[in-house]
Amino acid sequence: MLKHLGKEIWIFDGAPVEVLGFQYPTRMAIIRLANRELFVWSPIAASDSLMSECNALGQVTHIVAPNSLHHLSIPQWSSAYPQAKVYAPPRLRQKRTDILFDDDLCNSPMPAWMKEIDQVVFQGNRITDEVVFFHQQSGTVLFTDLLQQFPDEWFSGWRRLVAKFDKMIASEPSVPRKFQLAFTDRKAARVSLENILSWPAQTVVMAHGNPVTEDAQAFLQRAFGWLSD
Repeated sequence: MLKHLGKEIWIFDGAPVEVLGFQYPTRMAIIRLANRELFVWSPIAASDSLMSECNALGQVTHIVAPNSLHHLSIPQWSSAYPQAKVYAPPRLRQKRTDILFDDDLCNSPMPAWMKEIDQVVFQGNRITDEVVFFHQQSGTVLFTDLLQQFPDEWFSGWRRLVAKFDKMIASEPSVPRKFQLAFTDRKAARVSLENILSWPAQTVVMAHGNPVTEDAQAFLQRAFGWLSD
């Protein structure tokens, strides 16, 4: 069921999905805007019960893929809510030509939510240009894959060794090693990070890992400290 995270924001944890032989947990977030329109971030596989809970909150109007890796359930949600607009992050239009996108996410918030949600494209990464969002009312920063933390027992055997080497398993959420190495334009990445660190963050939510609810700004400084090295 939907978990109330803060003022006008909910999260929902779904079934794992397999990517390259690794099982990843799934999480989506829903933000209810002042006009009761729903902003659906990183939608996961839908069920009748999930749809019912969403409909009770308001009208699904904005369906958002936050990076070019989180798109599997977009067609299902678009079909269920044909009146909703679907937003593409950088590089996803070329990857999913089967999806009809209504608009492209850029380095500034869309007019529909600009008074309530800020956004930054975390640039400079060869794997994906992730769009990071900040919900002002709840003080929540939404990351997708650039921050991850799996439970120590989530993987076993060689997968656990790979996950530990990749920093997917650590004492607190961190940027996986593969993403760190993929930041080939660090100057652009630092500009993006400066914008993110300017937000008065209280909570950090990620698709793969428990939310950070204490000292969120200090946590973000630690998590991306390597970027200034």
